[in-house]
Amino acid sequence: MRLVILIVAGTLAGCSTFHPSPAIVSERSAPHQQPVAQPAASVAAQVNSKHEVGPRNFANAKKVLPAVFAGLEEDIYCGCKYIGTVVHLSSCDAKPRKNAIRAGRIEWEHVVPAWVIGHQRQCWQAGGRKDCTENDPVFQLAEGDLNNLVPAIGEINGDRNNFAYGTLSREPSPMYGSCATVVDFKAKSVQPRPEVRGRLARITLYMSQTYKLALSAKDKKLMCAWARTYPVDDWERTRDQRIVRWQGTGNPFVTDPAVLKSACR
Repeated sequence: MRLVILIVAGTLAGCSTFHPSPAIVSERSAPHQQPVAQPAASVAAQVNSKHEVGPRNFANAKKVLPAVFAGLEEDIYCGCKYIGTVVHLSSCDAKPRKNAIRAGRIEWEHVVPAWVIGHQRQCWQAGGRKDCTENDPVFQLAEGDLNNLVPAIGEINGDRNNFAYGTLSREPSPMYGSCATVVDFKAKSVQPRPEVRGRLARITLYMSQTYKLALSAKDKKLMCAWARTYPVDDWERTRDQRIVRWQGTGNPFVTDPAVLKSACR
């Protein structure tokens, strides 16, 4: 299945690129963006069954994600334990900010948001996420890539929106009880808790490299710094092995230090 990533990368290599700032895509720069041309080549076929190995769209990815995270049930932003889709906020001393119902459930968070992926595709200009989900096979692969999906407290997933990760210039006040992740709505930025910054950085670098997503120099520097400062942990290694089991390809930024060194030289 290593061929899947090679085909996707080759497919996207001929696309024109643009360079938004400050994140992979900035929401504020969206009106001035030009869509990336559609690829000419076909991409690898997707699988639909829970028992097959291969790339999936988002709908089918969600069917295997509980198996990917079996025994690893910890939300990404606060470290809360969960069972099924029910979050145990007391396990990490987290509290709802405003929406107690959504704070009590797990949702599947795209580390690199679907909005970011889509705004670099022609399909989004034609008909938004719906058009991309239905008609663009490259978007389907990126949206359903298991490497980019993590369990998150629903309220924080919603608050995060399509904001980029970053470090805040001031010492932030806690927003979700004792949870260390903070969303700055004014700056449109999210400062994740330190324990997961390396995980999120390696995923971001993987998505940028695999799907040729524009990443500003500032954000690449931060992701590289986080990836170096916060090394791969056992949770991340196990998750990657599970993803290979279901998708056929994992994240080389997790398993091969040379890949990070090459990308962040």
